Amino acid sequence: MPEDTPPIIDYEGSDYQSTFWDQSNRQYEDSAEMTALKRLLPPGGDLLLELGAGAGRNTPRYAGYKRVVLLDYSLTQLIQAQERLGKKERYIYVAGDVYHLPFKPGIYDGATMIRVLHHLVSPPRALTEIRRVMKGGSTFILEYANKQNLKAVLRYWLRKQEWDPFSTPPVEFVDLNFNFHPRYIRAELQEAQFQLERQLTVSHFRINFLKKIVPTPLLVTLDSLAQLTGNLWQLSPSVFTRSRAVGTSPQPENPGDIFQCPRCGSYPLDREEEQLVCSSCGQIYPLQDGIYDFRKFS
Repeated sequence: MPEDTPPIIDYEGSDYQSTFWDQSNRQYEDSAEMTALKRLLPPGGDLLLELGAGAGRNTPRYAGYKRVVLLDYSLTQLIQAQERLGKKERYIYVAGDVYHLPFKPGIYDGATMIRVLHHLVSPPRALTEIRRVMKGGSTFILEYANKQNLKAVLRYWLRKQEWDPFSTPPVEFVDLNFNFHPRYIRAELQEAQFQLERQLTVSHFRINFLKKIVPTPLLVTLDSLAQLTGNLWQLSPSVFTRSRAVGTSPQPENPGDIFQCPRCGSYPLDREEEQLVCSSCGQIYPLQDGIYDFRKFS
């Protein structure tokens, strides 16, 4: 990884999918996020980039896209995604970081980043890089952890929390875990050449005792109704946004060949057995059992 890369949280070797999602009563959160995605996703497209794909929890929800590129920094998470989804031509598995995307400019007509931004030290740098690889007019769906949620506001008013939920700058409440104010997100999206089109507030009822006493389908229905207020106010712990990439993007030759060298920015890359090689700088990127690994370069 280059020396100028901000710190990255690494889920390598983690059982995050099984412990957080499969075994921890998260059916409500998962279903609420599925509802938001259905509302925001275009009906279809050619190539979608799923940033922070993890073990592929959301990937089946992008059925309208012909191909989906799953990018995650953790190789073990991608292995789990591959076990879940299979080694199909439709799915491309890529290990890499959001600050140095190993893709040619202007190739994606869709991108999602869900439950990822709250781990990023430099959202502006990440958003700029995401915009680079997207076509003009394409759709970007971003989820972020909302600093201005009702629980944080109440804790602040009761003096049980030091940081101000109404202030614009991000807050790092534990190492590499950030909450963001909606004003900050709107400004950074605009700066990165994204035009915000719609906001949905999600997971309004993310409270353990409610999830224990209220049937999950009812909570999901109530959340689905509350999501529709997202353009008016943002007071939930999670906010989904849909933005459009504005301006023009270069049209690369041979769009089926998606990769570029994250070290020097050259493309195309030469395929040699189980690796990709940059003919310009000589950097080698291994292909391990169907997963392209772009994490390490100097």
